[in-house]
Amino acid sequence: MELFYYRRLEVYQCAKSLAINVNDCIKKFPTDERFSLSSQLRRSSTSIMFNIAEGFGRYSVNERIRFLEIANGSLMETSSQLELAEAYQYISKNELQMFDEQILSIVRQLASLRKSLLKE
Repeated sequence: MELFYYRRLEVYQCAKSLAINVNDCIKKFPTDERFSLSSQLRRSSTSIMFNIAEGFGRYSVNERIRFLEIANGSLMETSSQLELAEAYQYISKNELQMFDEQILSIVRQLASLRKSLLKE
């Protein structure tokens, strides 16, 4: 397996896209949110792709799976933070729905990748 194999994974690319979309969205938040919800959202959304990459830097299948599970946890954290952002009216219901669709797609991809690793 090549060193940067994870970069070719569709789930990694989708997680990267989510992180970029969240970062773009955060730019519209009030300036007093810069070090609160904005910061948490930035960390949790980037953590998804980081954990996928870290998992594929591990040698054992069990460790790879564990990091996919951590990525899934970060995905749920991001989802709940976006829900709160919508409640605070920092994002619209339509934006939340778009993020929810993106998140659901990544959840499915992580589950599929986990299942395929279990077969190894």
